Amino acid sequence: MEPPTRQYAVIRAGEPEPAGAGPPDGRAEGLRRTVLVGRHVGAVHTGVALAAFAPEARVDEHLHSTEQSFYVLEGNPRLTVEGRTYSLAPNECGLLPVGVPHAWRGAEKGEALVLEVNCPAPRDTFPPAHPLRPPAQPPDTFWTGVRAPEDRGERPDIRDPRTRAFFRLGTTDMDLDSRKLGAPVDAPSVSASMATALLAYSGIAVKMLIDQRLGAVLHTMFMVEYQPGGVAQPHDHPLEEMYYMLEGEVEAEADGEVFTLGPGDAFWTGVGCIHAFRHRGSGRVRWLETQSPQPPANYSYRFNRDWDYLAAALERAGSEVGT
Repeated sequence: MEPPTRQYAVIRAGEPEPAGAGPPDGRAEGLRRTVLVGRHVGAVHTGVALAAFAPEARVDEHLHSTEQSFYVLEGNPRLTVEGRTYSLAPNECGLLPVGVPHAWRGAEKGEALVLEVNCPAPRDTFPPAHPLRPPAQPPDTFWTGVRAPEDRGERPDIRDPRTRAFFRLGTTDMDLDSRKLGAPVDAPSVSASMATALLAYSGIAVKMLIDQRLGAVLHTMFMVEYQPGGVAQPHDHPLEEMYYMLEGEVEAEADGEVFTLGPGDAFWTGVGCIHAFRHRGSGRVRWLETQSPQPPANYSYRFNRDWDYLAAALERAGSEVGT
């Protein structure tokens, strides 16, 4: 089986993508799951899919041998985990650790759309006729035989320590000016600390969503916002990254190829892929980003410009020695 020749992939919004293996008959109804990133594009650590739930859709209780996180894009899906059912809303996200049973229901009214991340990449994300499809692999998902509850669910209380694996991105969480003010003790949010800080650099703001604070050990998820003029210079990582575009357009580069990403597009970069981003338009740009495995304590970024600088310095030093 020949591996993909490129260490990146661009998945355009609306392009037909593999559905992957669906739930066994009778275990789910009203679910449409579209795989964006997985082993079919060369990813090893990253599996990303869009799960669309019809009204009153049902996915019975199951668990994964992968670490899973989710981010609600649209609607109000219901998630049952550890015996409690939650009615979720857009911009709410959470972690489903390895081996934790859970079940889903669609909203009582209207459709719901959820971005789902699995680490490592599930083994069942190849479409049936894909040329790289390997022989039968062990399953990543295991069904308990318990039907999804029909509870209406409650909103997750982000301050409640029992919902430690959930997070809600507030309307001001990406606003630097609002972060300068102290939050009241009764604010309906997690207690502010260094772990919940908003990071800003080079016209870019980053807010962590899923990380060690919520119990993740295999991957992270965060929100990225670019202001006009924001730029990330060419660099690479000892890990895989995935970007799911939410708002605006950004110029991206991967191993010398330049293209524009817009809402609904997904972009994956593998280990060693040199990539960059530049916001050349007006208005803000936002995307969800994941890293897997989690970054090491040091050397998670390798910037071309720094090593080019060293090469030039060594060349100058060699020339001076030669004279």
